[in-house]
Amino acid sequence: MSYEQIAWLPLCAGVTGVGLVLSFLLMRRRGAAAGLRAVAWSLLPIAAYLTGALPTVWRIGTAIGGFLTGLVFNPVVWSGVAVTGLSVLLFLVSGFMRGRRLKAAASGASPASSASATGAPTRSEAVTSGAPGATAATQPLPKRTPAPSPVSRAAGSKPAAKPAADDDFSDIEDILKRRGIG
Repeated sequence: MSYEQIAWLPLCAGVTGVGLVLSFLLMRRRGAAAGLRAVAWSLLPIAAYLTGALPTVWRIGTAIGGFLTGLVFNPVVWSGVAVTGLSVLLFLVSGFMRGRRLKAAASGASPASSASATGAPTRSEAVTSGAPGATAATQPLPKRTPAPSPVSRAAGSKPAAKPAADDDFSDIEDILKRRGIG
């Protein structure tokens, strides 16, 4: 159905007339404010016809309706919506991962631990595996000795000394000291 096939003057006048009758009934039930608001809404169809805005409103409505029916019934569009959702999800995940890496770098994590977290080989791994870029002048990092297990600590006569910089709470203590809390 096209715009020219519809008799717009009787249609707009009829909608306005029905709206005015309902406005009168609404005014009797709910008061003058509600009735006047309904009269204002009722006058819009005839005003759109008289000002010539009705063809523009028709084109806008047709465009929106065509877009929505094309969106709902087209599987290609739905695949585009799914790809858009995947893209947004990947942006969020990468931002979260980048934030964690920046947070670890700001808290003073060693380069070796940040390299191993990203999957890059450390210097000692590069030398021992013969990875590209490893030269004879590159010295391997010293190996860490594992912390004694709780069983071996219990067997000893002295209490175990406080671990060096590997303690999980040392970072928290440093932050609290910097803030003047600890």
